[in-house]
Amino acid sequence: MEHPRPQKVAVVEAVRERLATATAVFVTEYRGLKVSELESLRRELATVGAEFKVAKNTLVRIAARAAEREGLEPLLEGPTGLVFSGADVAAAAKRVRDFARANPALVIKGGLLEASFIDAAAIARLADLPPREVLLAQLAGALTAPMANFAGVLIALPRNLAYGLKALADQRAA
Repeated sequence: MEHPRPQKVAVVEAVRERLATATAVFVTEYRGLKVSELESLRRELATVGAEFKVAKNTLVRIAARAAEREGLEPLLEGPTGLVFSGADVAAAAKRVRDFARANPALVIKGGLLEASFIDAAAIARLADLPPREVLLAQLAGALTAPMANFAGVLIALPRNLAYGLKALADQRAA
């Protein structure tokens, strides 16, 4: 492109910025979906801090090269929609997967997690992860369990000593 139109430059810059800042990017094909269905997907993704963007493949390729995310290029065939995820990648993957189950016209092709390529199966595995809050609670439980057990042992020592002394005193009194 010798003299690109300002609109195309703006799209490339917006996609490049999102590619550079997103934790994960999922590439989908939306052939056959109605505009109202795409809006529904956008609303679903917004609840978890993700967004769905449609852009021309050639512009996405240029943006991907500029953001050093060339791993997306093989996926850019047909009508392409990009899902940009923030911190909660599992929640975004779950929303996209659930929407694709309800609307088979949406096909998940693959994407990038950080800078690593992931296929559709990996995105499905991400969607199967428990929510972030559950994972944090499990981690907190795993960290506190040994401390709670140790505290129980420390409390049991003087208690058992007291029971033993009481039993000895009762035995001598009898």
